[in-house]
Amino acid sequence: MSTATAQSHPNIAFIKYWGNRDNTLRLPMNGSISMNLDGLYTRTTVSFQPSLPFDELIINGHEIAGAGRDRVSYILDIVRGMANIHERAEVMSENNFPSGAGIASSASAFAALALAGSKAAGLNLSDQELSRLARRGSGSASRSIPGGYVEWQVGTSDEDSFAFSIAEPNHWNLVDCIAIVSTSHKKTGSTEGHSIAGTSPLQAARVADAPRRLEICRDAILNRDFNTFASILELDSDMMHAVMMTSTPALHYWKLASLEVMNCVRQWRSEGIQVCYTVDAGANVHVICHQTEVLSINKRLREIRGVEDLLLAHVGGPAKIVENGD
Repeated sequence: MSTATAQSHPNIAFIKYWGNRDNTLRLPMNGSISMNLDGLYTRTTVSFQPSLPFDELIINGHEIAGAGRDRVSYILDIVRGMANIHERAEVMSENNFPSGAGIASSASAFAALALAGSKAAGLNLSDQELSRLARRGSGSASRSIPGGYVEWQVGTSDEDSFAFSIAEPNHWNLVDCIAIVSTSHKKTGSTEGHSIAGTSPLQAARVADAPRRLEICRDAILNRDFNTFASILELDSDMMHAVMMTSTPALHYWKLASLEVMNCVRQWRSEGIQVCYTVDAGANVHVICHQTEVLSINKRLREIRGVEDLLLAHVGGPAKIVENGD
């Protein structure tokens, strides 16, 4: 029996990934930029065992079958092919944050699976190879392999569509104050959403403009230019949700409280506070601010009706192998 345990962080996309040009390889329509979320994690242990008749998946203590397990087996099949092994695996995974609620649980899950699975199979993959492997399970998982501020290049094929760090975690002390307005599992997951993105008449314009937004966002991060960063972040988030709302069928992830948080954030910024928002495929709002503003933003967010809880995350590091007890 060979076993490995890996831990990785979810990430919040500043320039969003939405829509694939290849659904099987999860090759994106456009590049994206994100930040890993420290303090939030998925920890996954993979054990290859000769006695198992099929792969087993246990998430937060519950055995998972069906489509969820099939996605995990798909990644493990790739690993088995690379390592030339045939054993089935027991996969035990846990999150310390809500899954399926728009906080990128699939990103951290498949990043941890790619690292733990490949290591347990005796492989020593490079960050590029790990990013490509994680991408096959969940596109945004490619961005949870490297640390800090990360860019996933669109690429031309499986070989060159991977993510890499553009700045280390300590480059800019930003904090994600995640306003939890819903912990319920979203009805339409991101995988389904990506597959219908092309039905929106707005998607082509969003994709065509993506290189411009990527350049503005990348430069704003490297120059620590918050005002430019804030305006491009909110534009990109709103563009993605506009595509979702105009897809067939239409996807409406925002709740009343989501809109209230977004409106308040824009108002606070007009008062001179360095704060902005972005929303993934879910109702919860990621409120990004500088570390110096956290206490004030935290207090203000808790006063908004409909905000059930707050999660705070600084900039996180890369996926890593952990020993038991770490």
